[in-house]
Amino acid sequence: MSHSETGNRPAGLFISLEGGEGAGKSTQLAAVREWYEQRGREVLVTRQPGGTALSEKIRGLLLDREHDGMSPLAELLLLFADRAQFLDEVVRPALREGRVVICDRFTDSTRAYQGGGRDLDRDTIEAVARVVHGDLEPHLTLLLDLPVSTGLARASNRGEADRMEVAGQPFHERVRRAYLALAEEFPDRIHVIDASLPPAQVSDAIRNTLEHFHEQH
Repeated sequence: MSHSETGNRPAGLFISLEGGEGAGKSTQLAAVREWYEQRGREVLVTRQPGGTALSEKIRGLLLDREHDGMSPLAELLLLFADRAQFLDEVVRPALREGRVVICDRFTDSTRAYQGGGRDLDRDTIEAVARVVHGDLEPHLTLLLDLPVSTGLARASNRGEADRMEVAGQPFHERVRRAYLALAEEFPDRIHVIDASLPPAQVSDAIRNTLEHFHEQH
């Protein structure tokens, strides 16, 4: 998909923010939104899992600690059921309208949490991903990276932990390693941001990344 002007309408742009627990994605989503709005773009901020009425119900099932016996495969399929609805109802229409879609998590989260954390086979994940979204991937992914112990300490201050947050430090270490491996695998798309810095410095690094991205495209 071209990022250039199409007639009088700019091409749609799909940006995701990724990272482990406590990485500060909510704060930085606002920084990305502001950057694009200052440049006159129409922006949609959304999230995965979630983003539609049906998807939010599935999100509740996925994060509810009552469901701690959920199998990794069931978890994977629920995530992609959520994503199928989300893409049809939210992302594809917004991109057709030329909007900038900024999403808190997308399939890289599935690759990291269910692939790295739950040790699900990568080929299985990619097979389902192809069915659900084909070759649609974010144009740019900002990976907010920080030590797991730091992130979990931050997350513990947000209130009662959800089912993912209580999975234990070894799980989250595997998630982080999987994220960093993805950044090496897709260096043109995934840009690692040091999220252990103060939020204002993280925002500065993100703005610099956005500037560079648009210079290259």
